[in-house]
Amino acid sequence: MHQPFTLQQLFDLQHQASRQQVDVPALVRKERLLRIQKILHEHGTTLAAAVQADFGVRSPQLTEMADLMVLRTMLSHTLRNLNQWIRPQRVWTPVHLLPGTGRIEHQPLGVVGIISPWNYPLQLALGPAIAAIAAGNRVMLKPSELTPHTSAQLAHVIGQFFAPEEFCVIQGDTQVASHFSGLPFDHLVFTGSTAIGRKVAMAAAQHLTPTTLELGGKSPCIISNDCDLETAALRIAHGKLLNAGQTCIAPDYLLLPRGQEQAFEQAFRKAVAQLFPTLSGNPDYAAIINQKHFNRLRNLAQQAEAEGAQVQWLESAAQLSSSAAPGWGDAVQRQMTPALVWNVHSGMAIMQEEIFGPLLPVITYDRLDDVIHAINAGERPLALYWFGNDDKLRDSVLRRTVSGGVTVNDTLMHVAHDNLPFGGVGPSGWGAYHGKHGFLRFSHQKSVFLQAKWSSASWLYPPYGAKFQRIMTLIKRLG
Repeated sequence: MHQPFTLQQLFDLQHQASRQQVDVPALVRKERLLRIQKILHEHGTTLAAAVQADFGVRSPQLTEMADLMVLRTMLSHTLRNLNQWIRPQRVWTPVHLLPGTGRIEHQPLGVVGIISPWNYPLQLALGPAIAAIAAGNRVMLKPSELTPHTSAQLAHVIGQFFAPEEFCVIQGDTQVASHFSGLPFDHLVFTGSTAIGRKVAMAAAQHLTPTTLELGGKSPCIISNDCDLETAALRIAHGKLLNAGQTCIAPDYLLLPRGQEQAFEQAFRKAVAQLFPTLSGNPDYAAIINQKHFNRLRNLAQQAEAEGAQVQWLESAAQLSSSAAPGWGDAVQRQMTPALVWNVHSGMAIMQEEIFGPLLPVITYDRLDDVIHAINAGERPLALYWFGNDDKLRDSVLRRTVSGGVTVNDTLMHVAHDNLPFGGVGPSGWGAYHGKHGFLRFSHQKSVFLQAKWSSASWLYPPYGAKFQRIMTLIKRLG
């Protein structure tokens, strides 16, 4: 058992170690990744139980699929490709620099800090760590204080498998997180809300620390006239209700062709019943993380209704009453009933805030141009979803909107593709990782030019006479 260190001491340990071993061999990186793989193999069940304890209702199968399986896939992909990623990359050399050659070498940045959220407390803690370790870095992880059982278990198992100068976990409240974000890391990763992301970016800027911010926002889901509503409704319901909507890339609101309201409602009800034959007490349907977040969602629904929206609960919404248990309360009471919210407008809070729960506002439209205008009038989202069979319409939407990522005819799936970068744009975040993109994000790409014994650059030395003019004319022609 390692003796306790202060936050500053842990940072100093990692900083010193990263400077003493600048070149981290591929074998060392792989061995560290294999240790994470062993943690998941030996302690996956215990970690899933910790997540269950934090949510109150969240089945181990949900954590296995949404957290542990994603991490196992990520590790396998990284271990399989790491040798290739590390290899120096030769680049084309322009004619006036020949016969010299150029290459890019990938070096560790040093110490990477990670502030992870509560909604997928394993995947979003260890996912960035895998990429950072693959790039040869030391890692300090600050998990969310809203999942204390998971944070404690992560600290325990990582402390068993790693020395503190390699990879360590810091537990604590928001004050600890604030101090953590102000450390002079070589890179800082934050996943969470846009509001907190701004604070993290400001703290990091004091040391010119580069950041990767994975935030969120209001990710639109567009249904085209020609799509199969039943298939679309099932896939939308899965994306919206996975983890009870507590997913940064969940469909936040739906854009539906006018006249298809009743058909979609029926298809959505059928889809929800197929995925969750019962809601209350069903361990596969996660509880809202705590009473504060439950109350926020309840207030969003009530405010929308007071302003003229129609909130259509898919089952009895008795638990939305003010008699809901105080504090953490009974976790089953925090299993919020899914709802479709009709007749919303842009001024409502439910259309201003990221929902992060099982409420799905529906906006009807007449023309696709109206959809494009509505999306572009807001901040750029983390994800966009398109359901339809017309490739030209699809490509028009993708060309005329900007979002962090896109899944066509499904939801969430782009985040599971190891060869696609995952990240936001503008207020939904910046920087992208996953797979090779994560390796590059947490590496310094050092430019190296190797001059030959004979250098053509000598032709460009002064004095600048007639010979120089002839060479410049030739370079212009070849360029």
